Amino acid sequence: MTTIAEPTVDPKLIETTSGGSEGGVGHCAVDAQRDEQKLKSTLDLPEAPSAYVPLSGRQKFNLFLKSTYAPYTFFSAAFGATLAQAEGQWYGYGGGLPGWGKRFGASLADTESRRFIQGFVLSTALHQDPRYFRSRNKKTIPRAWYAATRVLVTRSDDGRDTFNSSEFLGALFTSSLQNAYYPARDRGFSKTMDRFLGALSSDASSNLLREFWPDMRRIFRKHAPEKIKKIERRLPEPP
Repeated sequence: MTTIAEPTVDPKLIETTSGGSEGGVGHCAVDAQRDEQKLKSTLDLPEAPSAYVPLSGRQKFNLFLKSTYAPYTFFSAAFGATLAQAEGQWYGYGGGLPGWGKRFGASLADTESRRFIQGFVLSTALHQDPRYFRSRNKKTIPRAWYAATRVLVTRSDDGRDTFNSSEFLGALFTSSLQNAYYPARDRGFSKTMDRFLGALSSDASSNLLREFWPDMRRIFRKHAPEKIKKIERRLPEPP
């Protein structure tokens, strides 16, 4: 039995023909390709699990490594140490430059341990994605609600929403670990729970910054003087 080959259109015909019957064939082929692309975009929605590309364990570890030496990490630790010393936090560390150095080390240890435990170990073990995905909604209030609730909801490695257990366990583990290097008066169960709740609240605020930072930056670049724009380009972005 002989098979009849299905007719095809040479792509070169579309590019080279113009006018007449050949041009009509070319336009028909273009329309067919556009229809096919529309069909693919309809079936392959961005929020569909099939369109989501998860991170492997190695990629999650590389993401952690990249954040460890990011300028924003050290800038944030220095700012936190300065603010803590100004407010008299971690009184047992003392004052002056030695006290500031201890606070800087503690702030850096808090950040790095949290990212390692939550962003790599727990997210790999629990098959959850440590990245933040911005909302597709264009309205401000729904976007703010979405960002704040990402401490409760995250994306699993199969692309579906799930309870953010890596967030809760990561905040709890690191809050407990801080008892090993914090001053004696800042240790204990009640202090640990205060830090745990504070970590969740801080992450909600960070998610709001991640959500609206591109919009803030776009507005800033539109109205800021050119000299200020040059300085702004050198500033580190939040991870």
